[in-house]
Amino acid sequence: MIYVDNNATTPMAVEVAEALSQAYQSAFLNPASQHQAGQKARRRLDDTRESILNLVGGEITRFASDRLVFTSGGTEANNLALFGLGGDMPGQVVISAVEHPSIREAAEHLVKQGQSIEVLPVDSAGVVQIDALRQALAQPTRLVSVMLGNNETGVLQPIAEIAQICRENGVPLHVDAVQAVGKIPVNFRELGASAMTITPHKFHGPRGIGALVLDDRVKLNPAMFGGAQQLAMRPGTESVELAIGFEVALRLAVESQAEAEPRMRELRDRLEMMLRELLGPETITINGLDAPRLPHTSNVSFSGIDRQALVMALDMAAVACSTGSACASGSSEPSPTLLASGADPSIISSSIRLSLSRFTTQAEVDEVASRILNCINRLRRS
Repeated sequence: MIYVDNNATTPMAVEVAEALSQAYQSAFLNPASQHQAGQKARRRLDDTRESILNLVGGEITRFASDRLVFTSGGTEANNLALFGLGGDMPGQVVISAVEHPSIREAAEHLVKQGQSIEVLPVDSAGVVQIDALRQALAQPTRLVSVMLGNNETGVLQPIAEIAQICRENGVPLHVDAVQAVGKIPVNFRELGASAMTITPHKFHGPRGIGALVLDDRVKLNPAMFGGAQQLAMRPGTESVELAIGFEVALRLAVESQAEAEPRMRELRDRLEMMLRELLGPETITINGLDAPRLPHTSNVSFSGIDRQALVMALDMAAVACSTGSACASGSSEPSPTLLASGADPSIISSSIRLSLSRFTTQAEVDEVASRILNCINRLRRS
């Protein structure tokens, strides 16, 4: 099998698996316990948390440093941000039309609770319309949430500009950076956001853990209760072992980024070029091509081909890819991202997502292009 569904999850790096094995063998106990064994676990957890913050550009040198709240993954971190940030402030919550389901559906739940949600439109490439944000912030707003890199198309949002507008209006900004961290340089302080979601299983780390990075000035109301862990912002016994795996995966991703980012971009561009050459440029649409994109993500539409049929055919041909977010797997609904960008229905119904990793090889990319060609030819003959 050739795996090109790395936006869903990534295979664990060998170094991470080894670090996890060693951590579990160390038999770390509850880091909230007062005995020496518990305090040993606490020190390791605190060191790991500080290292993760440092690797994503958080401020760790001041007395009032940025904070990192461990969660069970990106979905919980996004929910925690949407429900907990600016919770005591009156006003609407503003999200973009191309957010991940863990933001979009959390916002729908807020509507059911009687809260007001404003959805920012995007242009044809899937980029948030800045003028619409300025207009939205004319109304009382408690939170803005916009993703950094889209999970379906890889399109990047102008977060620095959005953050500046939010600061001018005194509104906290949450950024879902799940697909971007580990793939492109991401510096929390330079982004200017109030909060940022990350999770290591998108960069060859363990599943079951994520984090919400918080500016030292922002207040977070908890979504769960029953413990004082993590300043009671997210109670529950922390997994020292998963945190260690998180840190190792992030450190490896950051250290390899200077080489891995251009290489992934080159392989993605090669894959798109080969598909055009093999199938004819007039039969293919690269969604988001006219906007800055993450280096590893390609969303491609094939004229006259049903996306579900193609994904199943590719699965039979030992190519693992998807039609969109893994959180919507099994859903036959059209892509919310492409719908929001105003794409033609024929484009939406024939789009698949191909996502690479730093371990993807040129030989794999070439073989994927060949297998896509074979599958499409068979589907067109049937």
